[in-house]
Amino acid sequence: MKIIKNPLQIQKISIELMKKNKSIGLVPTMGALHLGHISLIKKSVSQNDITVVSIYVNPIQFGPNEDYKRYPRPIKDDIEICKKNGVDYLFLPTNETLYDNDFSTYVTVDKLSNMMCGVTRPIHFRGVATIVSKLFNMILPDRAYFGLKDYQQYTVIKQMVKDLNFKIKVIGCPIVREKNGLAMSSRNTYLSQEAKENASNIHKILVNAKKSFNSGKNIFSVIKEAGILLSKIENSEVDYIEARDSNTLQPVQTTSKKVVIAVAVKVQNIRLIDNILC
Repeated sequence: MKIIKNPLQIQKISIELMKKNKSIGLVPTMGALHLGHISLIKKSVSQNDITVVSIYVNPIQFGPNEDYKRYPRPIKDDIEICKKNGVDYLFLPTNETLYDNDFSTYVTVDKLSNMMCGVTRPIHFRGVATIVSKLFNMILPDRAYFGLKDYQQYTVIKQMVKDLNFKIKVIGCPIVREKNGLAMSSRNTYLSQEAKENASNIHKILVNAKKSFNSGKNIFSVIKEAGILLSKIENSEVDYIEARDSNTLQPVQTTSKKVVIAVAVKVQNIRLIDNILC
């Protein structure tokens, strides 16, 4: 595995790989790699000649009161994980190499970015779309892999790829969970063991909501009942629970057949997201 820090260098490598007809898979991450990330890496390795993992904690997707400065950065562990799982290139850019002092160009995916997580994190998806488009331009992947825990992010990126004519296949990979059902996240390291157990109820509530919906119960009643249960989780604060069309993220209708129930809940003041497809 080679570690590359210079954007121009990784782009040059990618161009040479393209000339050799090598397929490139990209796994964009912010590091603190866990089994969820590893599942993305393994998928890329199985489907491409070359796998590139990027690790970069992107400042422009964090709000002023969010956890940018304390976001976990166990880079030595991350490097070992990449080596052990068949990564060919690890891209480790810095703020200085990605954002000049006069940087002023941002990518905004309207509508999709202004709902759900975008309500309480208004700059988040602009930051995500901007850094992902930069990574796409530098690494020139054939396929890019995203975990479906961040379902709204996955949908935003798919729309951006379509709108900007990127010749890239965006692949969503299943949520990987801890034994108690809690969706794996780098932010889980912030939680105490007790908080993790409390947070595991999020998935249980979503599973029961899916059962109710699939048995014919009105989706609006399902969401109301699930919201009440979420609010009863100890030391929790519900940001939102919503049912959306799983393809468009438009508000669900009584006739909708493909539905994602998505939630954002703060447990021990740590914001966690999860979802379930119905």
